[in-house]
Amino acid sequence: MALIEQRLNELGITLPPSPEPRFTYIPCNRTGNLIYLSGQDCRINGTLMYEGKLGNELTIEQGQEAARQTIINCLAVMKGYLGDLDRVVKIVKILGFVNSAPGFADQPYVMNGASDLLVSVFGENGKHARSAIGTSDLPFHTPVEIEIIAEIRD
Repeated sequence: MALIEQRLNELGITLPPSPEPRFTYIPCNRTGNLIYLSGQDCRINGTLMYEGKLGNELTIEQGQEAARQTIINCLAVMKGYLGDLDRVVKIVKILGFVNSAPGFADQPYVMNGASDLLVSVFGENGKHARSAIGTSDLPFHTPVEIEIIAEIRD
């Protein structure tokens, strides 16, 4: 068993199939040794696990759970594209958008749900640069949307 698959199993994570895009874009794009993932959300079996704004309908802990599930969906896209997550050399950067109520300023705490999982899965190679941006709404009222840039090997 591949190392990253083993870590996922140890964490009790089963990756879903890579989702098919519903609109005009591709889920993953490569240039050189970098892959860029399109924004993913917190769907489980096609349904958002949460909807709404952080600081209004949702707590920071629920936002962290949503960010964690979003990373699981990002990993599914990466595996679908690469075939083997052991091809990931390093997570370079994540960009997180947090659906935020007016006055909510704890986006970094929400995004820790994503960052912590990446470090648990990839170890030191999961440590990354990050932006956590509050936004007034996101598509379908998802609480979190995340993009990843990763370095890969052939």
